[in-house]
Amino acid sequence: MEAERARVERERTRLERENARLKDELETARRAGARQAAPFSKGAPKRRPRRPGRKPGRAYGRRGQRPVPTVVHETHDVPVPTSCPTCGDPVRETHVAAQYQEDLPPVAPVVRRFDVHIGECSGCHRRVQGRHRLQTSDALGAAAVQVGPHAIALAVSLNKHFGLSFGKIATVFRTRFALHVTPSALVRALHRAAAQSEPTYAALCETVRTSPVVVPDETGWKVRGLLHWLWVFATATTTVYRIRRGRGFRDAASVLGADFAGGLGRDGWAPYRQFTAAFHQTCVGHLVRRCRTLQHDHPRARFPSRIARILQHALDVRDRRAAGMISAHGVDVARGHLFNQVLDLLEDPGAIDDVQRFARHLTVELPALFSFLVDPALDATNWRAEQALRPAVITRKVCGGGNRSRRGADTQQVLASILRTAHQRGLDTTDVLTTLLRAPKPIVSPHLYPTTVSVN
Repeated sequence: MEAERARVERERTRLERENARLKDELETARRAGARQAAPFSKGAPKRRPRRPGRKPGRAYGRRGQRPVPTVVHETHDVPVPTSCPTCGDPVRETHVAAQYQEDLPPVAPVVRRFDVHIGECSGCHRRVQGRHRLQTSDALGAAAVQVGPHAIALAVSLNKHFGLSFGKIATVFRTRFALHVTPSALVRALHRAAAQSEPTYAALCETVRTSPVVVPDETGWKVRGLLHWLWVFATATTTVYRIRRGRGFRDAASVLGADFAGGLGRDGWAPYRQFTAAFHQTCVGHLVRRCRTLQHDHPRARFPSRIARILQHALDVRDRRAAGMISAHGVDVARGHLFNQVLDLLEDPGAIDDVQRFARHLTVELPALFSFLVDPALDATNWRAEQALRPAVITRKVCGGGNRSRRGADTQQVLASILRTAHQRGLDTTDVLTTLLRAPKPIVSPHLYPTTVSVN
């Protein structure tokens, strides 16, 4: 019996190791199928791949075609050859057809010279100098040759939105615009743009803090090689990024405030639940994806599929409300039925550990499960925050995972917030940034806040 017990114990240990190995392989395969960076291949290439693109036939869809330009700057006459290039016989002209070509013009940098008049105050004898509205700095002497605001605005967009490194931006400026600038000069220019934008960033944070609905999220970020977290707080018209060392409640409250009382559309991360005054909505998309994962890992478990059907039914009720097919009273009745169905399922989720863990999570999130059916302003998912994180994730993958200094992180959060908010509001980021750069002192952007700020 002792020998049999020892054999069973060894077998149990082996099976536990095998189970852990298989779980690791399954998680690796699942992550590889959803990778967001190169390599994009999900396996060996097919021996006979299908032709890329849409297939001909009735299901092809609308055929794309560039529209005819409304403005023509140049017209060139293209006569028909006098003789046929094939047989050499004379050619008789039959008609004239139009062809259009849209191209980029050759670009050369605009060099401005400012003859700055300098004087002395007759009273206090302090030095006084003039300033033109197109200037971005009062620096003279060794710093008299500067990069203009339009070039800095383009560098901000290329680096913070498109994820280009400063070396590549300098190459683009040199080869495309004949503007010679070093990567270090671009870094200093972006730091100055961020310093000029600080009041605007503070105003954006205040806008988010007082918004009726905010969607937060966070992702990993590196500052000086140390792990930090890039937070995003998104509304319908404003987005604020904040890079913090931690991932807890205090870090989220640094933007929202600990007493935030609006609608909070978030995922299941526990610190968000500490905003006790807020009206919470947990992300239904995360829960549906978790149901699918459990269905794949445990095909015999019925709890995940039933929860997924209830969540999908709730989304259908939302769509019917948006289409005007159901009244507010009907939505309330449907929400009560859905809530009771979830309660019934939570009483007996089954004996599988993963499913029981999911059931415990649902029990905690139950008060925030169907809030989007109460307040139409709340989204069922946290898609706003996840979309706002995508440019930052691209920058993280291209630029080594984050910022090399704390000052670089501060510049990142300020400029990325202004770019994203300007895009949400349909504004030209160049106009926003050039106005801030040309201001004698840091101001709140009159483009983002036109009714509260005036610029002389």
